[in-house]
Amino acid sequence: MFYREAGQFKTSYAADSAKFPIRQDLVAIWIYLAIGFLVIPVFGDKYFIEVIMIPFLVLALAAIGLNILVGYTGQISLGTGGFMGVGAYSCYKMATYFPDMNIIVLILLSGFFAAIVGVIFGLPSLRIKGFYLVVTTLAAQFFLEWAFIRIPWLYNYNDTGAINEITRESFGYIITGAQSDYTVKYLVVLSIVVGMTWIASNLISGRIGRSWMMIRDMDIAAELMGVRPLYAKLSAFAVSSFYCGVAGSMMVFFWQGSAEVEIFDYNRSFQILFMVILGGLGSLLGSFLGAAIIFILPIIIRAAPDYGIPIQAATADHISLIIIGVLIVVFLILEPLGLARLWGIIKQKLRVWPFPY
Repeated sequence: MFYREAGQFKTSYAADSAKFPIRQDLVAIWIYLAIGFLVIPVFGDKYFIEVIMIPFLVLALAAIGLNILVGYTGQISLGTGGFMGVGAYSCYKMATYFPDMNIIVLILLSGFFAAIVGVIFGLPSLRIKGFYLVVTTLAAQFFLEWAFIRIPWLYNYNDTGAINEITRESFGYIITGAQSDYTVKYLVVLSIVVGMTWIASNLISGRIGRSWMMIRDMDIAAELMGVRPLYAKLSAFAVSSFYCGVAGSMMVFFWQGSAEVEIFDYNRSFQILFMVILGGLGSLLGSFLGAAIIFILPIIIRAAPDYGIPIQAATADHISLIIIGVLIVVFLILEPLGLARLWGIIKQKLRVWPFPY
């Protein structure tokens, strides 16, 4: 078959430890990037880009952030929605105080505020784990929701209590607000997601990522081997919250335009968690696959009447929930590592085909 590594020789340690040791994987990545940066902006219409691609990329970035904490470090969190809200509200406040600063810089800076909050609420992980840590992060979610509602300073004392839409220009293009060009906005979001995914990949494969995975597998043994749980766990909370904060900022300024606190409630936290579970714990690819299943599948089902399938909108929503619920149960029982593990098995079978695996 096409997925075969015959004739590909490794002559150095760097080549053997490369992220894509098989040439076909590297070619596939470049093809995906070409489709994302060239094909979709040229041939994609406004609906496809604004309603499907931009939200998919934003949610995938949030799933990467949660996967760093849950999949790679083993620290369960239900406060993702709250950390996304911290990023969104901090970006909104900075945009108010610094109207001339590039909005992309503000979005990235907002992640640091979310990281600080994540470290604060990650301190209990040094003493507790499992169910008790879940309760602690859920309490953080409720507290942050309360703060977003009860502190008017965060939303500039708006009568609606919501973050208002702002218009910002970057590199000569309007990228936020009602007058923004959807293609430019998509390219900005895609560039941020690709860049942060690359950074996450390097962190995971380096010393920091190895310390996270050692804490996940057996924290006592990791400590005996020299890994400091204080730095490992808090750094995981910081990086995870940073990614979620950037995703929350992009959700408001590139996707929603304006937003109320409800889009950062506990339902959002569960949505991101389900993406990680379905896509695969401890897998960057799984974060994208999970976001595709959870977000894009309901859109496809709701579009069924357009293709002659007699189904009502409410029924389509119920069918989507049923399918997603069944998939979560099936994967938790049969394949806890999610779609990413299934894809890995398929690739292994292709590497040795037609011989048995």
